[in-house]
Amino acid sequence: MPTPEHSRRVIGWDVGGAHLKGCLVEDGTVRDVAQWPSPLWQGLSHLDAALAQARARWPQGWDGTARHVATMTGEMVDLFPTRAVGVARLASHLGERLGPSLRLYGGGDGWLQPHEAPRHWASIASANWRAAAQLLAAHIGDALLVDIGSTTTDLVAVHDGRVAAHGASDAERLASGELVYQGVVRTPLCALARRVPFGGREVNVMNEFFATTADVYRLTRELEPAHDQHPAADGAGKDDTATRRRLARMIGCDVHDADDDGWLALARAWRAEQLGEILGQLRRVAAASTLPAHAPLVMAGCGAFLGAELAAGLGRSWMRYAQAVQVDGAAARWADVCAPALAVALLADRR
Repeated sequence: MPTPEHSRRVIGWDVGGAHLKGCLVEDGTVRDVAQWPSPLWQGLSHLDAALAQARARWPQGWDGTARHVATMTGEMVDLFPTRAVGVARLASHLGERLGPSLRLYGGGDGWLQPHEAPRHWASIASANWRAAAQLLAAHIGDALLVDIGSTTTDLVAVHDGRVAAHGASDAERLASGELVYQGVVRTPLCALARRVPFGGREVNVMNEFFATTADVYRLTRELEPAHDQHPAADGAGKDDTATRRRLARMIGCDVHDADDDGWLALARAWRAEQLGEILGQLRRVAAASTLPAHAPLVMAGCGAFLGAELAAGLGRSWMRYAQAVQVDGAAARWADVCAPALAVALLADRR
């Protein structure tokens, strides 16, 4: 058996526009999974700060023997003029920070070196959903992957042990319904509905960045505080009073205009709007697939808590991603949230 000093180590990264997610695998076992806020649209210095936190947590990952692999969606942020430029710049930046072992997940194009990124940018760009689905397909022949994150939701069919997506790029997946640009933390509430019920009637919504879905799920007690990593829309607190104040502002009210139960009812109304949208898109994806009726939903992301209701709405069973890919112990909780980082680490370790 290898000594700890000579363990086989792989660190998988998912470089998003809002978070950096990482997974440490040693000798084929998932040792740790973590997420750090990284508002990439504000500059690459935020990615560097997140990588510094990761290095402090996993110093063995920089001992010269560990391999690094990465997938990304961060090329979409408006820091970069085009997605191709974003992929190339991120690949180069990561190569400088992570060392010569770095390989980038390119889907059908395989594992690519940073200098190959400009030529293969379309295969690297926003391919994290495919990595998560590819690992799932190695464990379950038929399933619907539902990864509800802070900002987006990925809906991916896995059939006969292969990824059976209709779209590849973000544009294609938006058209097919496989990419839903809603999440349970950062989505502005004005993106969910034009009107909501309040006080026995329907009221129009203010199209302003006054509140986000984190306010909804914070008030319903479903969003784990550890997943609530970004500032509130107004930069204020995340206590119940501040949260209710933001929800009130969305409909032109102040927090004293209703009691606590009234604001909770409004939060639940926003929740129902989002659940309905995701379920509708999920039905589209399921109908377009050839999956058997017994194929389960496999829930990933910090919004996996919506799994039971989505599965009931579709008449299917469901399970957590960590369970499906056989990750247990302390790492399982964050494995669901950081599924693509986990996936690239395990896929690279097993090749």
